Amino acid sequence: MTTSQVKPKPGDLIEIFRGTYQHWVIYVGQGYIIHLVPPSEHAQAGAYSMMSVLCDMAVVKKEPLQDVVGTDRYTINNLLDDKYKPRPVKLILQDAHSLLGQELPYCVFSGNCEHFVTEMRYGKAESRQVRNIVEVGVGVGVATLIGLGVVAAAAAIFSSGNKEKSKR
Repeated sequence: MTTSQVKPKPGDLIEIFRGTYQHWVIYVGQGYIIHLVPPSEHAQAGAYSMMSVLCDMAVVKKEPLQDVVGTDRYTINNLLDDKYKPRPVKLILQDAHSLLGQELPYCVFSGNCEHFVTEMRYGKAESRQVRNIVEVGVGVGVATLIGLGVVAAAAAIFSSGNKEKSKR
């Protein structure tokens, strides 16, 4: 379901509301999107996994928009058009397609799905979700930030332990 009846155009950013967070994708035409997906998340309709916070890599995938959205709500949201000039659609699509199947570094704070799509559209990787958590700075925002920080720290420790085991 969409919040507007406007059809996305190639190069548009689409924000999918997953309840406690938003998943971001870029529309590439003919009903398909490209997005950055942590392996634990699979970013399928209704999927939610805090395990994505623990991931340090994610895969770039091309999938049908409706398969990824499912019954969740979504909207076209070219959120930074008033701040940056969008790159030419041809370059957006070319760059997004060139990354298909690649495993890229993933970090909730500096390299998530929103960073990925804003990099494609504007040439600038930004995440409003992360910025909002940092800017709130009180109450739930601090608790969320601290909670994510603890999980990220645990992931780093866990990951380094696994690397040590694999070296043995």
